[in-house]
Amino acid sequence: MADLLNVDVALDRVLQSIATLSTETLPLSEAFGRVLAEPIISDVNLPPFPASTMDGFALLAEDTQYVSPSQPATLRVVMDIPAGHYPERRLHAGQAARIMTGAPIPDGANAVIPVEQTDAQWVKGESTPPPESIRVFRAMSPGAYIYRQGEDVSIGQTVMVPGHLLRAAEIGVLAGLGHAQVVVQRQPRVALISTGDELVDLDEPLTPGKIRDSNSYTLTALIHSYGGIPIRIPTARDTLEDVRRCFRQALDSHLDLMLSSAGVSVGAFDVVQEVLREYGQVDFWRINLRPGKPLAFGHVGGIPFFGLPGNPVSAMVTFDVFVRPALLKMGGRPYHTPTIQAAAGEDIRSDGRRSYLRVRLTREDQQWVARLTGTQTSGALTSMLLADGLMIVPEEVQHVAAGTVLPVRLLRDLPNG
Repeated sequence: MADLLNVDVALDRVLQSIATLSTETLPLSEAFGRVLAEPIISDVNLPPFPASTMDGFALLAEDTQYVSPSQPATLRVVMDIPAGHYPERRLHAGQAARIMTGAPIPDGANAVIPVEQTDAQWVKGESTPPPESIRVFRAMSPGAYIYRQGEDVSIGQTVMVPGHLLRAAEIGVLAGLGHAQVVVQRQPRVALISTGDELVDLDEPLTPGKIRDSNSYTLTALIHSYGGIPIRIPTARDTLEDVRRCFRQALDSHLDLMLSSAGVSVGAFDVVQEVLREYGQVDFWRINLRPGKPLAFGHVGGIPFFGLPGNPVSAMVTFDVFVRPALLKMGGRPYHTPTIQAAAGEDIRSDGRRSYLRVRLTREDQQWVARLTGTQTSGALTSMLLADGLMIVPEEVQHVAAGTVLPVRLLRDLPNG
């Protein structure tokens, strides 16, 4: 295995050659799923004023100090405060103000009592005048049922940092802070080329010697998953001229990254490497990895290029190990790998390369146990469908005894234990 490049060395070379892309400004309504490119520092308080968390009555907690259901206190109602209206007067001892959820707390008040804890009656949504007075049946503590000013966000607070993925909650917070626009990382544009005379598209009949082009659909989905914009180039046949055509078309598509599937091994018709050398350079080729040894990385016209293996599982594994972190770095996102430790649930044979084995995970006796999904051949794509993760068998290891604890690279959320 001396002529094969170590996986970690290869990944380090990849990431050193990848730069984070430029930024763009989007309307907030279009920013969902994008990656924040600037810190968000609040110039407002949220809430901007003390507000009621309930429909009820604002009052002075001191007026209820000795109240109980059998000894209620009577307070005079002097104000009505709907949401969206600011109180114009101060509340004094012995007084109360009818108040709606979200409405500002009047000066002088320091608590809210829910309407259910009084003898007041009103139907929410109907316009009825407040009562002249209320009886309250519960002692209230200062601050009860009040959102403090700045309780959620205070002026000067750093609310989000660059690299933050904008989900629904983030969009809501940005709206509350008044950000009509947001600066985000540009999404990587990824050209995808499938090569091979044997490939047919989904709407073509399967004739002898032909297979469906599943890789381009799988890789398109993976590119979407990690924030990229896939650009599918029509399938290239196993000729120098057709592969050149696809490379030229890809380079004309304003791309940030290029992927090819198949055509990088040592077969007589694997011409991608030759065209890659015409248009750019090969930085490395063979990796000490199973599945996925024939992986090429280089540059085409200054654009990073990955030549992935043609076997479906090899393509997915090498994408996860190498392309995923490159895409995440381009998009300004953290590119750590979620990994757990799990015990092998069976004896496992390996060939001495670093192996990424498809496993199912179960929780047994307070530890995770990994069992192979079945055949580990690189063409068995359903094994990826079944897998919770990839168990990593280190280099030079050819036998893993059942019970050996090894890292597992997670492919999805952990199953319920």
